[in-house]
Amino acid sequence: MIKACIFDLDGTLTDTLESLAYSVQLTLEEMGLQKITKEQCKSFVGNGARRLMELSLQAAGADPCERLEEGMRIYGRIFDANCTYHVTPYEGIVSTLKNLKDRGIKTAVLSNKPDEQADKVVREIFGDGVFDFVQGQKEGVKRKPDPEGVYQAAEALEVKKEECLYIGDSEVDVETGHRAQVSTVAVSWGFRERKELLEAGAERIIDRPEELLQFV
Repeated sequence: MIKACIFDLDGTLTDTLESLAYSVQLTLEEMGLQKITKEQCKSFVGNGARRLMELSLQAAGADPCERLEEGMRIYGRIFDANCTYHVTPYEGIVSTLKNLKDRGIKTAVLSNKPDEQADKVVREIFGDGVFDFVQGQKEGVKRKPDPEGVYQAAEALEVKKEECLYIGDSEVDVETGHRAQVSTVAVSWGFRERKELLEAGAERIIDRPEELLQFV
């Protein structure tokens, strides 16, 4: 029996592409580098800020070995100021979260977005009290697809991993769920195409948030 839903954030609960792309472009501009496309940025999202910046620097023609630390410092400052820029919840998410709460299902957010910004986005977009646990990428916790974060969320929610449903929009999320050995649902409205999710091994894919209710 499912007692808790653990959600990815970017591309699953919220459309954050504008905030990410905007912050990356400002970072590259400040570094004197050429811009990358929004589609490139979209394909780079999912493995945390460091990997996003590493791939963005490569796409902009820079050597990450030489400029990654500089890029991370600039991006960290810019993204902190713009992490909610044009961010919106996907259609149907808010009502689905309410329905889960009404059913007594606990909810959590587990993101590879830096922890401070993940918390800021959740609070500004959804308000306080919607989620029982929120965790982004932070020192001392391995980032997804390592299953450590899922286990920590389950512990914080006081449920067994067998009672958790993990929901995400990328190949990273599919692997996270599989490695954590929890029930996993992929969503088609995020940053990856259905074909990519299937190739990653997704066994269940939903097209609308309300479809999630059939699993709880």
